[in-house]
Amino acid sequence: MRVGEFCSREVIIVGKDETIQEAARLMREHHVGDVVVVEEREGGRHPVGILTDRDIVVELLAAGIALDAVSIGDAMSFELATAREGDGLIETIGQMQEKGVRRIPVVDARGDLVGILAIDDLLEVVSEQLSGLVKVIAREQEREREIRH
Repeated sequence: MRVGEFCSREVIIVGKDETIQEAARLMREHHVGDVVVVEEREGGRHPVGILTDRDIVVELLAAGIALDAVSIGDAMSFELATAREGDGLIETIGQMQEKGVRRIPVVDARGDLVGILAIDDLLEVVSEQLSGLVKVIAREQEREREIRH
C-alpha cells in the first residue's frame, strides 16, 4: 500500500506572508485542521511548512501573541516532514510517529505538493482492514458450522 493511494488530494494551501486570521478562516471554511504553506518553484507548489489549528491555539493564543503581529511564515512548523506518493504506508506511519505529527504533506518526484495524509485517513484504512479480518473470522465460523452439520 502506497501513500499516494490514501492521501487526500484536496489540500488547502497558503503563502508565508498571509495572515493567521486568513489561515483560520480557510480551516473553518474547508473543515480542516491545517493549511500547508507553499512556495511557487519552477511551475509547482513546493511545501515549506504547515500551520495547524493547534499551532494557532497553543503557540499563539495561549501565549498571548496578537494574531495580527505575526504572519503564517512566523508561526508555521519549519521542520516539515513529507512523504512521497510512492512511499509505503507503514514506513510513513513510522515517520509520522517518529516526528510526532498527525499530518504529513505528500509530494511527487519533483517535490511538488500533491496531497496530504492525515491520521483520519489512516484510521479509515485501518478500520476497513480490521473489518475485513472480522469477516474472515465470521466466514470461517460459518464454514465450520456447515461442515459439521
